[in-house]
Amino acid sequence: MACDLIAGRVPLPGGVLARTGHWVVEHCVGPLGLGAVVVKPVRHVVHLAELTAEEAAELGPLLQRTSAAVSSVVRPEQVYACLWSHAGGVPGHIHFVVQPVRREDLDRHGAYGPTLQAAMFAEGDRPSEVEVERMCGRLRAALGGDGVRRST
Repeated sequence: MACDLIAGRVPLPGGVLARTGHWVVEHCVGPLGLGAVVVKPVRHVVHLAELTAEEAAELGPLLQRTSAAVSSVVRPEQVYACLWSHAGGVPGHIHFVVQPVRREDLDRHGAYGPTLQAAMFAEGDRPSEVEVERMCGRLRAALGGDGVRRST
């Protein structure tokens, strides 16, 4: 799905939040809560070890910038950043999920870390497209993004 979203074959609520020469930031289409975003390489990459030197050089600063934007907009208790790469049990396009974790999420599920994420997937509650669009406007402003390619 990551490649389909980048190529525009699948609708992406909120659109691209920021783009560098090698990476794109988008709102998560899964049930990880409002403000959860995905940082993924533009090029199809299945293993972290396959990143080029240029892709690797952009990654750290972009993850930090994205985490800072999520923190300032959502004001969560914590921001998780984790690599995901499986689709249907098969390694797929890598992507980093940058997820704001609110106290109410922790309390509702009685869990944290990967257990919280699993509980949120089991619950399957996804934010509405209207909520995502509104959040993306705020995140895009915090990222200084307009979907235009820029360096980190």
